[in-house]
Amino acid sequence: MTGRARKEVARNTKIRVRDIQAEFRALGDPDIAKHSARFFKTGKGEYGEGDRFLGIRVPVTRKYARRYRSATLRTTLALLKSRYHEERLLAVLMLVDRYERGDAAERAGVFEAYLGNLEFVDNWDLVDSSAHKIVGPQLQDQDSSILYRLAESANLWHRRVAIMSTLHFIRQGDFDDTLRIAALLRDDEHDLIHKAVGWMLREVGNRHRDSEIAFLKDHHGRMPRTMLGYAIEKFPEQERKAWLHGKV
Repeated sequence: MTGRARKEVARNTKIRVRDIQAEFRALGDPDIAKHSARFFKTGKGEYGEGDRFLGIRVPVTRKYARRYRSATLRTTLALLKSRYHEERLLAVLMLVDRYERGDAAERAGVFEAYLGNLEFVDNWDLVDSSAHKIVGPQLQDQDSSILYRLAESANLWHRRVAIMSTLHFIRQGDFDDTLRIAALLRDDEHDLIHKAVGWMLREVGNRHRDSEIAFLKDHHGRMPRTMLGYAIEKFPEQERKAWLHGKV
């Protein structure tokens, strides 16, 4: 190991979870925390039931993800298990940063760690900030069967990871997994899946309209209205109304 590498290891090991938490939690604002708790539906029976907030804005969290980027993977995963939403988001953003900066071995390690701790990626913003930046790239041109297992999970967030991961594929001009997973999730009971699937269909249409139209022709009669509405959001007004009223 070179002298520079030894210094890097030493610097990384000095960043402890409790040190990150002490500095990060001092930024909290109770008023923002109350608003976030309402926004992320933390009431009884809601999708974010019981989640706790510090009251830290996302741009600040992103700034601190860069600040702590030299923390070890072990430290980051410990932070991911926090009871506070913003600390879990911080950890997710740190994982994304580590993945994007890493070599092939590092990226594989982050991917495995992410999937191994998916129970803590437990709200839509955590999923949407990470799935297409870690899972999608790692599965590009690889076996994507894990996405289909996630799509069939009883866990809402696992299902959202499945469809959101395909945003990376869409951006590479590959729509097959998106359309297949969208079909699997068409009858999903949760509004947050309806929105995610509709969003990804819209992204497909932004790049290849015929692919989206073909899917809609096969499925629009059984698609939840929210899913369909998101998918056709950018259609011309008259065409959008025709799809919504089944007159296509």
